[in-house]
Amino acid sequence: MLDKIGSHYERQESNWVAEGGFGNETVVDRVPSDMMHLVDPSWYQFPPMESMWYKWLGVTIFFLGILSVVGNGMVIYIFTCTKNLRTPSNLLVVNLAFSDFCLMFTMCPAMVWNCIYETWMFGPFACELYGMFGSLFGVTSIWTMVFIALDRYNVIVKGLSAKPMTTKLALLQIFCIYLHGLFWTLTPFFGWSRYVPEANMTACGTDYLTLTWHSRSYVLVYAMFAYFLPLLVIIYAYYFIVKAVASHEKSMREQAKKMNVSSLRSGDQSNTSAEFKLAKVALMTISLWFMAWTPYLVINFAGIFQLITIDPLFTIWGSVFAKANAVYNPIVYAISHPKYRLALDKKFPCLVCGKLEDDRSDSKSVASAQTTVSEDKV
Repeated sequence: MLDKIGSHYERQESNWVAEGGFGNETVVDRVPSDMMHLVDPSWYQFPPMESMWYKWLGVTIFFLGILSVVGNGMVIYIFTCTKNLRTPSNLLVVNLAFSDFCLMFTMCPAMVWNCIYETWMFGPFACELYGMFGSLFGVTSIWTMVFIALDRYNVIVKGLSAKPMTTKLALLQIFCIYLHGLFWTLTPFFGWSRYVPEANMTACGTDYLTLTWHSRSYVLVYAMFAYFLPLLVIIYAYYFIVKAVASHEKSMREQAKKMNVSSLRSGDQSNTSAEFKLAKVALMTISLWFMAWTPYLVINFAGIFQLITIDPLFTIWGSVFAKANAVYNPIVYAISHPKYRLALDKKFPCLVCGKLEDDRSDSKSVASAQTTVSEDKV
């Protein structure tokens, strides 16, 4: 079988050179011969993408990598160098930034280089490592978001009855996150599925085209623990967070009505309520997470169940869209943090958008909401 694939590769390569163009070439034919055993036969039906798409893909992933590395690096720097931000809960935010930083730091350079040569250039073992790192840091980012949501749920919904977050507990959660991620990303090395070149052969990921149940089962179970379960937990947590703060806002309005005042809030009434802002952050969190990873989930399920024909262009852009999650996580989880914005203003004032006075007001409003909810629970 390997001899047939190798001879096919050599024949197609010679045809391409002789004809001075693509000729009868497929998307597989530029893959080095030592990689051919990892390539699924279904990719042979597709012609190579036009060079323009490789250029666009390389430019896109390059700028996403720059934004992610700089953005998440800035989050790590500010949270670790600002004393009042070094709290146990913020260890999870730092871990999210670290995971997203590592995701694009390991994915971006290799993929940009491969886009230049329009195929995978680093050999089979590097392909497996690439797929493993992509899965590992993707899973750790997802589950870090879960624990951030649960921490906010613990503080706002449970209030004073909740067990406070400690440094040891935060480190234990981070350890469990990486242990969980390593389990799912190392199992393909031991025979449960495998890592293979994807789509246009410039990236590697989980095998979702082998139709044996041994391979399908990995994708199904992996999707359950790396997509559906985290999504349900995040929705559950933010639903009750918004519900608790909405209840607090309602009680404040009723109390203001009894006291014949327009509002119990300090400051301008035009300021957006903590309830509305918290709802926006929750909606943004779930929406961006859902939009980033759903296309890649659809691609995987379409592959294992043969629902639709997935071409290389659609597949590779779905993968890039999922990686883009590492770019806007710093915005959702860090820039929405009032104290982070104040620290950002001191260290990088040119990057601060909006009024910092609003941040201080929002911080007080949320703190008031947490206190009131806590008192109601006692």
